[in-house]
Amino acid sequence: MVLQRILRAVIMGPPGSGKGTVSGRITKTFGLKHISSGDILRANINAKTELGLLMKACIDQGQLVPDDVMSRLILSDLRAVDQSSWLLDGFPRTISQAEALDDAYSVDTVINLNVPFEIIKQRLTSRWIHLPSGRVYNIDFNPPKVPGFDDATGEPLVQRDDDTPETVTRRLKAYKTQTEPVLEYYRSKGVLETFSGTETNKIWPHVETFLYRKVTSVNQKVA
Repeated sequence: MVLQRILRAVIMGPPGSGKGTVSGRITKTFGLKHISSGDILRANINAKTELGLLMKACIDQGQLVPDDVMSRLILSDLRAVDQSSWLLDGFPRTISQAEALDDAYSVDTVINLNVPFEIIKQRLTSRWIHLPSGRVYNIDFNPPKVPGFDDATGEPLVQRDDDTPETVTRRLKAYKTQTEPVLEYYRSKGVLETFSGTETNKIWPHVETFLYRKVTSVNQKVA
């Protein structure tokens, strides 16, 4: 799909909602650049940039990275791809961040993945990892051949601290509290599009159809 005009989109959804999978399909199908706040954060921390060191200090102390620091970081990356269409993932997470983004760019659409928390909890707590290789297993739909052990090496699998039932519940509650106002902000601007479901493969065709329509209308405006 060739875009004749720049399309700027944001994708939102709780951890475990299939956001990574859907983002990958959007960037592949529509040629948007996938800009992940998590990737940018890690790259800056690893490169020990000024903002990276500031963020690492916050994270090490268990504090949230301040909105203005996060906004400066993401916006500087967006400026580097100024003439490209992009899909922003993991930002904005607060009203203040959304306003900073709005001051710099006009967001065409916000895709919100609405997956029931119970389904997400089941998904995440079923996830086990082989740490050395990063191979991920899911007890429900991608189980290891021998329960608790990696298929290739036979080494034991572990569950990330993030994926224990207590942590997952806490993360989902925090996500809801933090992002509900951001969803409302975009809803009031008329750019929020919510896709509800329990399976990524069933949600994706609706996202794809919506974006085809969006892209077609964008291209017609140019023509």
